[in-house]
Amino acid sequence: MHTKKLLLSRITIIFVLLPILVAACAPASSGMLAEQRASAPMAVPEMGAMDKAVSMEADDNLYALQSNMTDPERIVIKDANITIVVENPPDVLDNIVRMAEDMGGYVVSANLYQSRLDNGREVPRGSITIRVPAEQLNDALDQIESASDREPLSKNISSQDVTREYTDLQSRLRNLEEAEAQLREIMASAYKTEDVLVVYNQLVQVREQIEVIKGQIQYYEQSAALSAISVDLLADEAVQPLTIGGWQPIGVVKDAVQALINALKFIAIALIWIVIFILPVVILLALIFLVPLILVVKAMRKRRRLRQEESDQESSS
Repeated sequence: MHTKKLLLSRITIIFVLLPILVAACAPASSGMLAEQRASAPMAVPEMGAMDKAVSMEADDNLYALQSNMTDPERIVIKDANITIVVENPPDVLDNIVRMAEDMGGYVVSANLYQSRLDNGREVPRGSITIRVPAEQLNDALDQIESASDREPLSKNISSQDVTREYTDLQSRLRNLEEAEAQLREIMASAYKTEDVLVVYNQLVQVREQIEVIKGQIQYYEQSAALSAISVDLLADEAVQPLTIGGWQPIGVVKDAVQALINALKFIAIALIWIVIFILPVVILLALIFLVPLILVVKAMRKRRRLRQEESDQESSS
């Protein structure tokens, strides 16, 4: 009877501690981690004073875990994207492959195809994504840029600090491994079939979470150690302006469009000035000067007409 009570107490402690420890170390916001969360362990009946003891023990464990944490090394994922113009994209693509291998990296993907220009001519174009050691990212970009005799058409370097997520994953992993070890001890000392099945199901859930977290930790470590570089290779002919007998119609079209834009811009500005400034000023001046002048002229005409009528009456009499 004493052995049975002890086994039941240990099972209860593990079941209550496991969700508390895992939830306490889970990251506050991480899309990848949220998708991988496993369902919470099964509930157990309340046991009065036993629950109090378990809660106090969990708080002590969490406090010890937080006090032992130290500032981790920063885990930063750096990636780059670059587009360059080269004379021979296939040769440059092969050189980038060799460069990645020489640096201890590898090729993620590579693609070489033909693109059609406006004049119907086909020219080669390539794209490649490689991974190189993070400390050699700048050196790799310099070598890629040196393959072209002009500035890159586009270049972008991004970095993502995943230290918090990485630390949270390590904390969860430690807690789950401790819970797994205790569950194995309990299963080894259990003698009833139903007790073994309950502990075994819990052990399977814990093991699944451990494997998922290990995969996420490995992903962060590999991404931080090897930076990804995506390169677009354009043929020099693909960016050359269309020329016909030394005449470049594209340039003429560009100038004509720019002239049209300038003309429309001038008209729009003139209309704005007319509506907002000139028209109100004209109306105001008309009210101040023109209306009184019109009234004076009308009054003078009316007075002249009356005088004319009076003179006509006197002459007729």
